[in-house]
Amino acid sequence: MSEQIEGRNAVLEAFRSGKCVDKLFILDGCQDGPVRTIAREARKTDTIINYVSKERLDQLSETRAHQGVIAQAAAYEYSTVDEILARAEEKGEPPFLILLDNVEDPHNLGAIIRTANLAGAHGVIIPKRRAVGLTSTVAKTSAGAINYTPVAKVTNIVRMIEELKEKGIWFVCADMGGEIMYDLDLTGPMGLVIGNEGEGVSRLVREACDFTASIPMKGDIDSLNASVAAGVLAYEIVRQRLVKSSK
Repeated sequence: MSEQIEGRNAVLEAFRSGKCVDKLFILDGCQDGPVRTIAREARKTDTIINYVSKERLDQLSETRAHQGVIAQAAAYEYSTVDEILARAEEKGEPPFLILLDNVEDPHNLGAIIRTANLAGAHGVIIPKRRAVGLTSTVAKTSAGAINYTPVAKVTNIVRMIEELKEKGIWFVCADMGGEIMYDLDLTGPMGLVIGNEGEGVSRLVREACDFTASIPMKGDIDSLNASVAAGVLAYEIVRQRLVKSSK
């Protein structure tokens, strides 16, 4: 599946055919009929629209014939949160979700999807804005896990946490100021929240979580790569569940 679509007719056809478009880039100030039609189609699917300069479009363009419009389509279809929860129910397991707060590096997202699959997480939830989507680089880095682990995209991570709390799911976020992960009970229905590569978990997301967990570190630097932190915490959840089930 093509990841980048350029030109007015091609982009309009992508929307009308139902292709999942993550982001739409439109030449700033361009208001002619075809562009307005494309923008209208994009709003129907809640696609993020970015109005940018010609220089930015030229920089993004692979064909040099963008006609003022570039769409970035998902390389894989997104799932829904309800479908992810249904997977847990079908397996007779307490839900285990991984939520990402504005992770922007496709290699990190791909590695986290791979970890989610191997750790038995039922799915990954990402935000629509200020975050990488399911690009071909993400798919490649996931080493095939993207075919087995559903990824859902939501408008607001904080609101989604609040909705899932009502379904009995607890949330733990990775934060250097949190409690040592070994001291927390992470055995129940659990959502693990991993933050942005540079800034970590945002304040509002952190405040929405039930626990903050820190990973013991003995080295000279003070933080782990986002995908490594996700792996360490995911497997602490796995370990605690195994211990609980063996009692």
